[in-house]
Amino acid sequence: MVQSINTKVDLVIDATSHMGLPDYGKIMIGNKGFEFFNNRDARKFIQISWEEVDIVIASIMFKGKWIPRYAIQTKRNGTYTFSSKDSKKVLRAVREYVEPNRMVQSLSFLDVIKRGIKSTFKK
Repeated sequence: MVQSINTKVDLVIDATSHMGLPDYGKIMIGNKGFEFFNNRDARKFIQISWEEVDIVIASIMFKGKWIPRYAIQTKRNGTYTFSSKDSKKVLRAVREYVEPNRMVQSLSFLDVIKRGIKSTFKK
């Protein structure tokens, strides 16, 4: 069994990890870090301490009415993408431990297209 890094838990919610194939499990947010535990396989887990978190990226649609997924970019190990039943509740709990200026909105579809066109003409 996996040992949790948190001593105090703020939120536990059903979630999906989008690392390769989707893994279903639970997200646990506590005083020491962000954790994801798989429902079926106890060996598949993700533990990220708050000191390791660089940026939290939220994909926002319909002017903030719906947040389908969010990602946590770490300083050393890359980006981890998750989705949950109540994403706003998760991001509010994360905001308690991560500075609000390190929580950003992802680019929209049109922004990605604009960047691609600008980079094509810049060359």
